[in-house]
Amino acid sequence: MAEKKQLKKISFFRRLKLFLQEPITLICIGIVFLIFIACIVIYHAETKTGSGIETKFDTFWFMCVAVFANYFEYVCESLPGRMAGWTMLMTGLVLFGVITAKITSLFVDIQMKNDKGLKKLNSMNDHFLICGWRPGFDKILDNVFISNPDISPDQVVLINEATEQIELLRTNKKYKDLNYVSGDFTDEAVLNRAHIKTASRALVISDKSKEYSPLEIDSRTVLAVLTMETMSRGLYIVAELISEKFEKHLKMAHCDEIILSQEYERSLLATASSGQGYGNVIKSLISDDSDSGILISEIPESFVGKTYQELKEYSLKSSKKNGIIVGLLLNSGNFHLRRMEAIREAQKNPNISAIISSLQKVKNLVSNEPLLAPSNNFIVPKNARAIYVRGKPNENN
Repeated sequence: MAEKKQLKKISFFRRLKLFLQEPITLICIGIVFLIFIACIVIYHAETKTGSGIETKFDTFWFMCVAVFANYFEYVCESLPGRMAGWTMLMTGLVLFGVITAKITSLFVDIQMKNDKGLKKLNSMNDHFLICGWRPGFDKILDNVFISNPDISPDQVVLINEATEQIELLRTNKKYKDLNYVSGDFTDEAVLNRAHIKTASRALVISDKSKEYSPLEIDSRTVLAVLTMETMSRGLYIVAELISEKFEKHLKMAHCDEIILSQEYERSLLATASSGQGYGNVIKSLISDDSDSGILISEIPESFVGKTYQELKEYSLKSSKKNGIIVGLLLNSGNFHLRRMEAIREAQKNPNISAIISSLQKVKNLVSNEPLLAPSNNFIVPKNARAIYVRGKPNENN
């Protein structure tokens, strides 16, 4: 305790020393000293001249009016008094200028830090992190907001080192409320500034804010996911990779969704080359709005443990709302929480062989695993969602 108090004391004196060495502090001290000397001169020179200054309070009042209002309450009669009064007027002007400049500098600094993503964000909850930058970033943002109509720009935090591009982006009216944190999204300090511990989702895109090689881009993506997973266990993370070589590393890091952009691009080109219209079909399925294409919907709890046939029959009755059911998304939701839940259930079982079997299942658990067109007698498990295909409303009519 004594050492901590000593360190605090040293730190206080160090800060005080730095404060006293600042030019603006020295100017203010000089102004106060001049005003004090002028007050002494006026008191001794004017008390016997009939100018109206007779007491120390009169002198103090004369000083306040001269310095802060820049006019004379009393007219000085003596030459020393007039010189001291003029000094007060000048120091008042300088003091006013210094204070105005300091306040202006403070607001400009705050605005610059905000524009450059250096300002600490106010506390946030359930917000959405988007890490990284690349050309066409505004189009990615547009699609994010289209696919997530429940998210507003003020709930999104951008984390990257493309400061100039983000400043330009935020000049657009629809993006002006976006929050921005400048820095390396693999750095814990930067992620803490973005309040990662209270965020609900994170999207890590292949970062091209600097001249990184494809290997460096994917390596930084993996490092970012590992760091995020360590800092916030309940965070739902989606990450984009250029090469599939790093996919196993993201799976080991418990990344909830992995997007292999080049693999999808190659597959799309290959299927489209058959000349059978696959490209148009995929374009319709990956819709540009949140009400058509492939939709993921919650399954009523009453159907958990029932057959897929029963769920299909129920879905046919509500097909106008959801579309046509085509399969199930298994182990949906937050991957880490699903695994921890499965481990706790396994630990409750007193049978050793059952525990080993359950833990093996946990090891092989795949997050958000799609199961298309399962058999009619397939039992709908817990933590599953329904996969629907739905056309645009004007096409359904």
